[in-house]
Amino acid sequence: MKIPKRKLFLLIIFAYVAFSLYAAYNVFFSTKVISRVHRVVKKETGAPAGGVRDGGAAAPFLADDWNPWEDEQVEYNSALNKKREAFKQHLSRVDKDKPKRYKVQIWGKAAVGLYLWEHILEGPLNPTDKVAQWREGELQAGKIDFSFYTGPAVVQGHVPLDMNSLVLVLNGREQQKVSYSTRWLEHVQALVQSHSVAHVAVVLLGNEHCNNGWIGPYLKRNGGFVELLFVVYDSPWVNDKDVFQWPLGVATYRQFPMIRPNTQLITSNRPYLCNFLGTVYKNSSRETLMQVLKQSGLEKECITTAREKWLPQETADSLRSYQTALAQSELTLCPVGINTECYRIYEACSYGSVPVVEDVLTPGTCAAGPSSPLRLLKAAGAPFVFISDWKELPAILERERGMSQEQRVDRRRRLLEWYAGFRQQMKERFTEVIEETFFKSV
Repeated sequence: MKIPKRKLFLLIIFAYVAFSLYAAYNVFFSTKVISRVHRVVKKETGAPAGGVRDGGAAAPFLADDWNPWEDEQVEYNSALNKKREAFKQHLSRVDKDKPKRYKVQIWGKAAVGLYLWEHILEGPLNPTDKVAQWREGELQAGKIDFSFYTGPAVVQGHVPLDMNSLVLVLNGREQQKVSYSTRWLEHVQALVQSHSVAHVAVVLLGNEHCNNGWIGPYLKRNGGFVELLFVVYDSPWVNDKDVFQWPLGVATYRQFPMIRPNTQLITSNRPYLCNFLGTVYKNSSRETLMQVLKQSGLEKECITTAREKWLPQETADSLRSYQTALAQSELTLCPVGINTECYRIYEACSYGSVPVVEDVLTPGTCAAGPSSPLRLLKAAGAPFVFISDWKELPAILERERGMSQEQRVDRRRRLLEWYAGFRQQMKERFTEVIEETFFKSV
């Protein structure tokens, strides 16, 4: 039987109205029944235990108190909290096992600071312009993060002090330098007194006669604040506890660069046996040296340039000539000056030219033990030629003529390797001493 469309439409309308009325009745007039499985009675704040209040009547539950997923939510939150706590413990263990790092600033107020930073620690400097007013750099060595500041613009009160451990590099060679260095020490002393700085070390280019008494009152052992002193030359104060000997290094104040050895530097056939470019003082052993070279007819086999007056600065041409002499000579002659230790020794090592060192004590109060002078270099096993009189030079050069090119290259390589190892040894010693002294209780 075919139902007319009109009747079908009315039937649908009637069914829709009937269902709507039934739904409205259930919402507004029927009693709510909640499954016992999912019933949750929410305790009101302040209600007694068991949900009984006001004379013992049980608090009725409301529809809003029912949460069929509450048990699952509680379990989920509990598991999540456990995972979070486990992750926190993991991070704590990682942080505990992570090596502790310390921060130290170095203020370079003497040229020997550049030897410390660029040649010993091998740190970068920005800008690279050597005459820039302000230069700085950062590096990591051992457990210490070092930052370095140098240049004329590094003045008291204008260095960003963001750590409490400081190394101050000073020059104490002459009275004018001592006065300047004293002002810096007084500035740092004020920082210590204001608790801006807790630990202080000094790297000192000492007096060539080892007269360094001016800095004594600043040492902690004498009631001062300087915990460590690294001093150039064979000072009798050196005890390897709070006073350590430091190498003179190359003449960075004359712009002598950091030399990176290459194959040509090691294997080249050098045309000269020896070299000496320097100042010849009246009545000094340097006069004896020049006489020996002339009388023995060795001037043609050695590059020599003598001047009567010392010049504090090199020109670009004189520096280039000096470096060329080092690179083209098997030996570099190192007569004593005011002190036995001189820049020429380290500059010769940079080029693999063996230093021939006049091994005699000079006047002053420097230590006079069996290993002096050049105590630090001898202790490190420096592969130099040591002589006590320049009259020994002709015999040394005669032996030099008899060496093969292979022997010379091997000796050159060993010298360069020794010098690299010496600088690494100084780096490790410097960082370890600072770490043990400044941070042993941290």
